Amino acid sequence: MLVAPDKFRGTATAADVAAEVAEVAVGLGWSAVALPLSDGGEGLLDVFGGADRSSTVTGPLGTPVTARWLLRGGRAVIEAAEACGLLLAGGAEGNDPVRATSAGVGDLIAEALRAGAAEIVIGLGGSACTDGGAGALDALGAWSPDWPGFGATRVTVCCDVDTRYVDAARVFGPQKGAGADEVAHLESRLQDTRARLRERWGLDPHELPGSGAAGGLGGALAVAGAELTRGIDHVADLVDLEQAIAAADLVITGEGRLDESSLQGKVVGGVIDRAEALGVPAVVIVGIADPSVRVGVPVHSLTATCGAAAALQRTRESLRVVAADVLARAQPTA
Repeated sequence: MLVAPDKFRGTATAADVAAEVAEVAVGLGWSAVALPLSDGGEGLLDVFGGADRSSTVTGPLGTPVTARWLLRGGRAVIEAAEACGLLLAGGAEGNDPVRATSAGVGDLIAEALRAGAAEIVIGLGGSACTDGGAGALDALGAWSPDWPGFGATRVTVCCDVDTRYVDAARVFGPQKGAGADEVAHLESRLQDTRARLRERWGLDPHELPGSGAAGGLGGALAVAGAELTRGIDHVADLVDLEQAIAAADLVITGEGRLDESSLQGKVVGGVIDRAEALGVPAVVIVGIADPSVRVGVPVHSLTATCGAAAALQRTRESLRVVAADVLARAQPTA
């Protein structure tokens, strides 16, 4: 059996979820493999074994923060949320959506380049900024015509949305604390930065699906030479997800909240699609599920089984209860 979940945001990491469900499975006689996943949001570091470095960088509101990152086997992994995360800014209530900057992500990319990384993988989820990536490019010195670019280093930017560059203000600004006037200001600023990017690189970020991820950071890095990709697809390739599914007799995936977006570039949809293509049965365990969403496989909710309070406050315990219930109905393969 393969346990391949995303995080349950705010209550359990993907690694925690995978470990708990796998332990229950082994106790019930299954042979279980735990494979935590990420679509490019928070938790990307866990997919590759966790951070092994930290750097002091510019935080989302300009003050220094300590950001964790990873460099192993020539591959650097960076989570934008570690440097410019909304939680670092105090959530939507504490954030200044106009002032928030992506500079810290540029600082981390520069650190990885100096360290000799052959590949840099960047996850964009959870950011506080809508600066169009201008801050990150400033930190890299990328606006200068003398900037050498990323050189021989392959830079892959993972996102889980299709939102385009200028649309980031309207789609994500309110989630980051922006009111109507601030959204209009951010949209105008994104148009200005879009023009600067076209002038500097001759490419229009708004033409790229996903370029609005992290408030336009995805589009800025893409025109500067990075590859912008759907995060679950890139992560799946790096961890050989299809091979792991093919070797399993059952796949369990999940996330904190199942909704319409779960099937649009997220971990749950990516795992279900691959399991279906390979003819392997799949089950989804979530914190809470939108009852209107149909995924084509059984869905089990911690909230429905254990109650909302337990799902939020005793997530690991609730996971074990639900996993035991799910697996008691299935028969392990010898």
